[in-house]
Amino acid sequence: MKAVMIVYNQAHSAEVQEILDKCNIRGFTKWEDVQGRGSKDGEPHYSTHAWPSKNMVTITIIEDNKLSELIKQLKFLDDRAEKQGLRTFVWEAEQAW
Repeated sequence: MKAVMIVYNQAHSAEVQEILDKCNIRGFTKWEDVQGRGSKDGEPHYSTHAWPSKNMVTITIIEDNKLSELIKQLKFLDDRAEKQGLRTFVWEAEQAW
C-alpha cells in the first residue's frame, strides 16, 4: 500500500475531491487551513491579512495499482494552475492491524 499526501491551495479543494472520486478512492483524511510556503518560489500561504491564501492537506492510503492514475490526475491539475500550488508525496504504508 501507499500513503499519498496531497498539499494544495484551498482553490483546488473541489478538484482534488473530484480526482479522488474519479480514481475510486474512498478513504481519506483532510486538514483545512494549513499554513506554509513553497520550497522553491511559492508565495506564503499563512491565512493572514498580508498572506491571505491558505493550504489544505489530504492524505489517503491506497493500493499500489491506484497510484499511477492518481498521480497522473494530480499532475494534470497542477500543470493547469501552477501558481496555485499543489505537491504530492508518496511513501510505503503498512496496516497496523
